Amino acid sequence: MRKIVTIFIALLSFLSANAQDIDLEYVRSNYDKAIKDEKLCKSLIEALSKSTGSNTHLAYLGAFQTIWANHTFSPISKLSTFKKGKQNIEKAINSNQNNIETRFIRLSIQKNCPSFLGYRQNINEDKQFINEHKDKIASGTLLQLVNKVLQ
Repeated sequence: MRKIVTIFIALLSFLSANAQDIDLEYVRSNYDKAIKDEKLCKSLIEALSKSTGSNTHLAYLGAFQTIWANHTFSPISKLSTFKKGKQNIEKAINSNQNNIETRFIRLSIQKNCPSFLGYRQNINEDKQFINEHKDKIASGTLLQLVNKVLQ
């Protein structure tokens, strides 16, 4: 009985420690949808802002912040949120240059942002890296997103 209680307490501790982490599969499956869905984009930003997750979580936060620029009207607000998102993406990548998913996130943003924003310098580098390592992607959802952005 004591062993069961100990296991139960350990499980509760683990769950509460990770309660702030948003599920990456949920984020991945809603990545494309947030471009057109303002409420979804905002809710993902809020959830990821509270997340204590990985660099991947931080990169997705940055991506949704850059996407949020499409949902705002003020040019100042657009530029501000885009820059904040860009900084989060770069911070995540600088923490781990070999993370395929963060490189995918940067590629998807750089390919789709206007050139006047000056955030397009890593497109070829990220494409090459992803093509060389995409066989290591375990998530089917992520692989679909990657294949779509590589087209």
